[in-house]
Amino acid sequence: MKIEKAKNIDNIELSKLTVRSKAHWNYSSEKIEKWKDDLTISAEYIDKNEVYKLKEDDRLIGYYSFQSPDSKKVKLDNIFIDPEFIGRGYGKILMNHFFKQVKNKGFENIYLDSDPNAEKFYQNLGFKVIGQLESSIKNRFLSIMELEIKQISTF
Repeated sequence: MKIEKAKNIDNIELSKLTVRSKAHWNYSSEKIEKWKDDLTISAEYIDKNEVYKLKEDDRLIGYYSFQSPDSKKVKLDNIFIDPEFIGRGYGKILMNHFFKQVKNKGFENIYLDSDPNAEKFYQNLGFKVIGQLESSIKNRFLSIMELEIKQISTF
């Protein structure tokens, strides 16, 4: 198993994994179609952001990406696991890699917009809900969550 920086040519494989992972949570095909642009990882996105993929024997297991709006704060933009591997600890492996990356870069806070199905996962890592954001689907909200890097104890 290895975690490596994604290349822009990985965009199609990452996009397909994103759609499969999102669909795992029983979202209708209509919702998945509505989110198609949001679930697409472009080559340009990979060039502009930090994107890391987890592979085992050349099989993509999952990935995460982040961006930094300023020198103190970082946003976890994506973390997706292939549905076949959800619940097996790969999300935590990716998060620990992410935590090391952002700590080494000197960031102080992490924030993210959590899908309702992932909120408990983030809470178990120490994230706290600090607000809500209405999604592109009416009456569906994402939790805005935050974590101070100095509070991370999972290294």
